[in-house]
Amino acid sequence: MSKFSEIINQEKPVLVDFFAEWCGPCKMMSPVLKQVKDEFKDKISIIKIDVDKNQSLAAKYQVKGVPTLVLYKAGKQVWRQSGMVQKTDLVAVINNFS
Repeated sequence: MSKFSEIINQEKPVLVDFFAEWCGPCKMMSPVLKQVKDEFKDKISIIKIDVDKNQSLAAKYQVKGVPTLVLYKAGKQVWRQSGMVQKTDLVAVINNFS
């Protein structure tokens, strides 16, 4: 089992941010994700995957554009969205699956 599979198979929700260094909207998502992490503390894991450095992982999970946010709960994808997400929307989605 890959390290990524181990991470997303946690019981608590895991939010994966597929991003690229050159991506403007990805840079704008960073402070939003930090605020979400500060709000949820240990109730959620947030991991960032650079698609340029992890092309095979991005391909395996069919990431076509960045940023792509994917929420996993117990290893199952429960939500996914490409593009910017407002903090209030992201908090609502996470609360639905916590």
